[in-house]
Amino acid sequence: MSASSLSARPFGLVLLTLAALALAGCSSGNQTRRVKTGSVSVATVSLMKQLDMPRAAPILIRVFKEEAVLEVWKQERTGEYGLLRSYPICKFSGALGPKQREGDRQAPEGFYSIGRSSLNPYSRNHLAFNVGFPNAYDRSLGRTGSNLMVHGGCNSVGCYAMTHKRMEEIYGLVREALLSGQESIPFQAFPFRMTEENMARHADDPNMPFWRMLKKGHDRFANRGRPPRVAACPGRYYFTTNPRWAQASDAEICEAAAEIARRQAAQGYDAQMASPEPIYGAGQQEMPYEANEAYASAPAPTE
Repeated sequence: MSASSLSARPFGLVLLTLAALALAGCSSGNQTRRVKTGSVSVATVSLMKQLDMPRAAPILIRVFKEEAVLEVWKQERTGEYGLLRSYPICKFSGALGPKQREGDRQAPEGFYSIGRSSLNPYSRNHLAFNVGFPNAYDRSLGRTGSNLMVHGGCNSVGCYAMTHKRMEEIYGLVREALLSGQESIPFQAFPFRMTEENMARHADDPNMPFWRMLKKGHDRFANRGRPPRVAACPGRYYFTTNPRWAQASDAEICEAAAEIARRQAAQGYDAQMASPEPIYGAGQQEMPYEANEAYASAPAPTE
């Protein structure tokens, strides 16, 4: 083997490595096998005590793109959730609007969940967790993508990059909640703070029908102080805070909603006017969809 071929080999390997990293984007691939766990600062633990939030209590994460902020909410002893910390987002790629396809460099918007399998303690971006895109709603619209993360650092190809320092604590809070018994952590990503003023400002955006649906889930949490049960169904999300539906699978809620839609269509209701908002009234239970006259015979999920 010639000396020139030996000297060229390391350079070729470097090129291949750089190409692989570029293709991976923010796949948050493994760089080291040293397990990292994240850590919650003393100041944040002290803040939990001040806000009467047990350290083992569940959390919820919200992202607002336009404001470039990630919020961690935590359950108080009252059962309602309060804002624990807000972290500036260092970088997200793309514009306002949902992710549509692999390679479009868009960060996702919608309702997702983080479980233990979502965590990546070996990330080359310090620490990372997968937000769960695409969900069933995304897939029903043909949206594609993979390895959409919240991670450390300040580079993004469709992810939310938080810097190593901020991600250290965010990951620590997520890990503690999961280890304390929370099965999954709601992750809600919005284009902007869902105020009426912001909705009016973006009224001409082609994504507005999608954003109106997101606003329903956003407002449920804002008005109740508790995360709604979110079902990602073909073509739409459904929301409820009724304990009756808390343990139902998405498939059960989606099928119940589809049955109501079929009955509404048979009665002449415009399917495009259907709303995932519940009905309220004397003697009525909250439902994850608008039931109208079909409410009384709505199928219940299997207990």
